[in-house]
Amino acid sequence: MSVVGVAGAGVMGIGVTQNLAQTGHRVVLVDTEQQVLDAALQKIEAQLRMSRMLGGPAVDTAAAMALISTGVDPKALAEVDFVIENIPERWDLKRALYLEMDRICDPATVFVVNTSAIPITEFAAVTGRPEQLVGVHFMNPVPMKTAVELIAGEHTSAETVRRTRELLNAMGKKAIDVKDVCGFISNRVLMLTVNEAAFLVHQGVATAEAVDEVFRSCFGHPMGPLETADLIGVDTILHSIDVLYQHYRDSKYRPCPLLRTMANAGRHGRKSGRGFYEYGPTA
Repeated sequence: MSVVGVAGAGVMGIGVTQNLAQTGHRVVLVDTEQQVLDAALQKIEAQLRMSRMLGGPAVDTAAAMALISTGVDPKALAEVDFVIENIPERWDLKRALYLEMDRICDPATVFVVNTSAIPITEFAAVTGRPEQLVGVHFMNPVPMKTAVELIAGEHTSAETVRRTRELLNAMGKKAIDVKDVCGFISNRVLMLTVNEAAFLVHQGVATAEAVDEVFRSCFGHPMGPLETADLIGVDTILHSIDVLYQHYRDSKYRPCPLLRTMANAGRHGRKSGRGFYEYGPTA
């Protein structure tokens, strides 16, 4: 199995790390603060213990946790086979990280961009290894989702795509090939839906509960769009819509003011305990 670095110990980084460890991969999880890493390990261990109860596989928790190491210095990624990057959807932060990783990592290391919206070719332009950079849009919660979007940039080599597809298969993921455009498939559609649902609440047309009930009861969706926003993170939703709006300059992507207010107020959804809904401490 490959040794995989995971950059960023937020919701997505935790999910990717858990998925890798429970499928037998050694993982190096990196973030800027040790307390963030410690909290991430606690979350991963709890989720591994509950995996069977949540409909996932039975996992040897101790064996999986033993495969995970952590570090606050990006130099911990120096000798991994892949780096899966999961930091927030802000180009300034991502660009700085890729420049640093390009200096640190082995020349053979493949960089995997876990982005929901930013075109992959933009990342290739700031590295010295454009052929070894590929996009994978993981869905949340990562261990429970069986498919991902796989995006080759303008310069991504066929060998990089092959190696990445093998890694994804080993993680139990079906890779769906998607063209390198802003938002890919999922977020070109999903973000518009979430944004319009937020406008319904913002304009007083309906409550969040009513909006989500229509999607569950009338369309058979397991979750409504605003429940989905809370799961993904309202701040992440806002970043993604901002990226779409800035890229396409189309008014249909204008972010709902309510999303910005909620993000500024720290109402980020499940991870903060409050979004469109209230959550307990274990949400």
